[in-house]
Parts: sequence; structure tokens; C-alpha cells
Amino acid sequence: MSPLEFLRSNPTLWEALKLILSAVITFVLVSLLLRFESKVSKRLIGKRNNINLRFVENIVRFVVIFLAVQWVVMSSPITQSFGRVLFQGTAIIGAIAGFAAQPVIADMICGLILSATKPFNIGDRIELEDGTAGIVQDITLRHVTLLVIDTVVCVIPNSKLNNMKITNMSRSAGLCSMHMRFNVSYDTEIEKAMAVIGRAVRESPHTVPDRRDGEDAEYGPVYFIEYADSSLVMATTVYFPPTVTTEVVKSDINLRVKRALDENGIEIPYNYVNVVMSDAAKSAR
Repeated sequence: MSPLEFLRSNPTLWEALKLILSAVITFVLVSLLLRFESKVSKRLIGKRNNINLRFVENIVRFVVIFLAVQWVVMSSPITQSFGRVLFQGTAIIGAIAGFAAQPVIADMICGLILSATKPFNIGDRIELEDGTAGIVQDITLRHVTLLVIDTVVCVIPNSKLNNMKITNMSRSAGLCSMHMRFNVSYDTEIEKAMAVIGRAVRESPHTVPDRRDGEDAEYGPVYFIEYADSSLVMATTVYFPPTVTTEVVKSDINLRVKRALDENGIEIPYNYVNVVMSDAAKSAR
């Protein structure tokens, strides 16, 4: 008896081999398809850093893998019954799965909302209401990945992010911006302090001029914005490339401004308390 006749005389073994062959072929085709899709999406995302494309990419991958697994399982009589239970299920299984998958479904829906409203794009620097700040690296069906500082990565579920206040510190011109405040004493010459702070910002190797409508503009001007309890408050907007972290820019600017103020004899005030003792307290001592 030839091997082919032997296999045909054993239907179960024959169907098992066909199932294995079908699974191998499907795996190869899906791998090639996903690899092709990855190259196309990288070109598109690399040019525009669009979260819509990133989210659609993840949806396409999920759908392709799901359909491939379903096709393999349902293509053989051996696994068809298992496939019906797996992909159709009973009302009880569906209810249990739906209850257990609520967080996943919520993250997917919120990811779709974020993709549609586009409060940020890949590469943007954002800050959340809880103080978490970083560069958006990726968005998946379930979460958004932020590069916080150095090698620290923060993974935030889409459902949580969708319910938070998001401050986008990147501009359409491809720059990040940061509002900084500096306190000087009341006896300071205001125009001099504004000039000293502005010069320190411009001298930083991390800052760049603001760009509006594609044209170069000046660095953020320094404003006198507030009378505080024990100081005058100066403020400016610092612009910097998205490749530089906020912490690096803030540290460099603070150091330069502190050094410049000291060199120009401008005092940085601090809070202090005067304790006044009554005559009765003095006599008790």
C-alpha cells in the first residue's frame, strides 16, 4: 500500500495533515501580508506621524490574524466543532466574554476616539493632568506609549487617556514649546531683568526661534506678568525641537537664567517669616 493510499484509508490522519498544511500556508501568507503592510505603514507614518494611520495599522493586523485563525479552524472537519464554540459560542459564554472584555473594548473604542479627534500625533510632546509628560511613541488598540525621560517608557490605557486633560506642547510647525516663569525682587529694574532673561534663553543651544506660517520668527519675548507676594514675575515661552526632552531644556534655561541674574546683580527673592514678640512674651522669657 502506497503512502497516499494509506492516508486516504485513514480519513482522520488525512484531515489532520491537510489541517497542518493549511495552517502552515496561512501562516506564511499572513506573515508576508503583515510584513508588506508594515513597510507601507512605516513609510506613511514616518512622513506624517499620523495616529490615524497607526491605529488603522493595528486594527488591520488584528482583523487579518483573527480571520486567518478562523479560516484555518473552520476549514477542517476535525476543528469545525471547536471553531463554532470558539467563534460563535453560547449566550452564557458570550456574556462572560463580554463582561471580561469590557476594559479591552473600552480601550479600543477610546483609541478610535483618540484617532478620530487627534489631540496629538506620533512624535508630539504632551503633558497629562496628573503631571506625566513625554513624547508619543506609539498608539495601539489598547494603549498609548510615552517616552518620559531617557529610557523610561510610560504605557497609558486609551480609556484612561481619553478621560484626562491633555496639553500638547508641540506645534504644527514641528516645534515644542514650554512656558517658564522667573521671579525677581521688587527693587529690580524690570526692563533690565527682561533683557537678561531673554538673552539667557537665546544663548541656550537647545532653544530655537518660533516659526509661524513657515517663516522664522523671534524667540519668545519676555513679559512682566504679575505682582507676587514678594517678587515680580517674568515669563516667556521657550521653543525647542521635539528631539530634546523637556527636562534637559528646563535645566539648561534655569541654570543660564540663574547665572545671568547673579552676574547682573538681580536678586531672586525667597519667602521668609518675621516673628514679632509682644512685650508680655519678652518679659515671660
